[in-house]
Amino acid sequence: MTNKPQSLRPFRFGIQASKADSRKQWIDLAKTTEDHGFSSLTMPDHFTDQLAPVPALMTAADATTKLRIGALVWDNDYKHPVVLAKELATMDLLSDGRLEIGIGAGWMISDYEQAGMVYDRPGVRIDRFVEGLSIIRSAMTGEKFSFSGTHYKVTDYISAPLPVQRPCPPILIGGGGKRFLTLAAKLADIVGINPSLKDGVVNAETITHMTAEAVSEKIEIVRNAAGSRMSEVELNIRTFLVNIRDNADEAINGTASMFKVEPSMIANSPFALMGPPAKIAEDLLERRERWGLSYIIVGGEDVNSFAPVIKILSGK
Repeated sequence: MTNKPQSLRPFRFGIQASKADSRKQWIDLAKTTEDHGFSSLTMPDHFTDQLAPVPALMTAADATTKLRIGALVWDNDYKHPVVLAKELATMDLLSDGRLEIGIGAGWMISDYEQAGMVYDRPGVRIDRFVEGLSIIRSAMTGEKFSFSGTHYKVTDYISAPLPVQRPCPPILIGGGGKRFLTLAAKLADIVGINPSLKDGVVNAETITHMTAEAVSEKIEIVRNAAGSRMSEVELNIRTFLVNIRDNADEAINGTASMFKVEPSMIANSPFALMGPPAKIAEDLLERRERWGLSYIIVGGEDVNSFAPVIKILSGK
C-alpha cells in the first residue's frame, strides 16, 4: 500500500532544546527561534542535565509573542495527571494559547533507576499513560468528573484554570511501536513518528528503526488506525541527524561512518537532514509528498543553520 497522503499540510518547524547557561542565553535562543520562522520550541522531560521544562518553557513564551511551546514529551509517570493537567492549563493560559501537549508513557530507564521509581514493562506504562491522558482531557473541561481505573482514581474533581485552547490544547503523541502508534492515531492531534525505544536506551537497534522502509511501515500503521480522521492528524518527526553543509556527500558519508551503516540508509532516512539548505528543502518536499511529514523538529544547535531551509519553504 502507498503512504502517499490525500492532502498536504503546510510545513511547520520547531527546535528541541534542553539547557542554557543563563536566563539571557535561554531568552536569546527563544527569540532567535521565533525570528527565524520556527513555529515551536520543545524540550525533553528527563532527569538529566537539562532545565525543568515547565518554568523554562514559560520563560521562552514570555520572551516571544508567537512561538508555541511544549515538551517532546512529558513522561506520564513523572507526575500525577491531575498535577500535570493543572500545570498544562496554566501554561496555556499564561502563554495566550500557545501550548502543545506532547506526552508519552516514559522510556528512559536511567530516569526511573536514579529516581527510585519502578520501571514497569511497556504494556503497564502504556496502560497507565492511556488513563493519565483521559484524566488530563477531562480536567481541561473545567467540569466536575470522577475517574476510576487500574492506576488512577479521581473523585469529584474540578480543575482550574481553563486553557485558552478549547476544549484542550493540541495533543502530540509520538510512537515507534505498533501499539503506541495505533493509540496515537486514535487519540492525538499530532502524531510523532519515532524510532523504537523499547529497551529503555538508545542503542544499535534504534538506528534500524530510522530507515525509510521502517518509517513507511510506521505511517501505514497510523493511517490504518486513524481511518477517516487521518485528514485531521498532523504528522511530526524529530530529525536527530542534521548536518547542514555545502557538500551533501561528505555529510552523508560522515554520518554513515559514525553509525556504521550504508550511506544510502542515511541519505534516505526521514530522521536525517544532510547537505546544503536547497537540497534539504527538496528532501523535505519529497518526504511530505511521500509520507505526509509536515511538522519537522531539529535540534536547538541547528537554529541558525536551518533558518535558510525555512526561508526556502516559507508558505509551502
